[in-house]
Amino acid sequence: MQHFRRIPDPVRARPGDQGIVSVAVDPGTPRAAPQPPPLRATGDLEAIVGRHQRGVWRYLRVLGADADLADDLLQDTFVVALRRGLVDQGPAATFAFLRATARNLYCRSRRRRRALREVDEADRCWQADCGATDGDGWFAALHACREQLPERSRRLLDGAYGDGLGHGELAREHGLAVEGVKTALRRLRAALRECIERRRTP
Repeated sequence: MQHFRRIPDPVRARPGDQGIVSVAVDPGTPRAAPQPPPLRATGDLEAIVGRHQRGVWRYLRVLGADADLADDLLQDTFVVALRRGLVDQGPAATFAFLRATARNLYCRSRRRRRALREVDEADRCWQADCGATDGDGWFAALHACREQLPERSRRLLDGAYGDGLGHGELAREHGLAVEGVKTALRRLRAALRECIERRRTP
């Protein structure tokens, strides 16, 4: 992902990492979810949930849902998908259907035009960086890159993107000017982005 709003919090147990949220720049509107053929058996649903719940949860976090909302929408996604006749059509097609369902559910909770633009941009970032996967490779690279940062930089990132502290609070906590905090975060985001891309380049 090219822009960050939240850094994963490894302490809290969730179906997936508390993901990175992208900042939108282009307009977008909710897309209708595709209609798959009927579900064949209960076992199919159990297998699909086990295979895709982490990826769907991470995807919701990337769209902008907080951890609690992502938990709720994850359950709603599978309920709605089941009602629409969810079936295993292969990992890529099934995950695409679940992402479309999750995206529409999230958009219903975010009716502001700016929020919908952010969702559209976040979806494009996921497609570009994670595609049909659950994001394991990208999140592993993120965690590894974060661990390489100095402790003070990690605390600054965690305060901004994990705890949601404002620039003023961060400035007081770290003994910096507000503009210094903004500059530091901008440089840290760029460093993380470069590190992630380097690790993921064959």
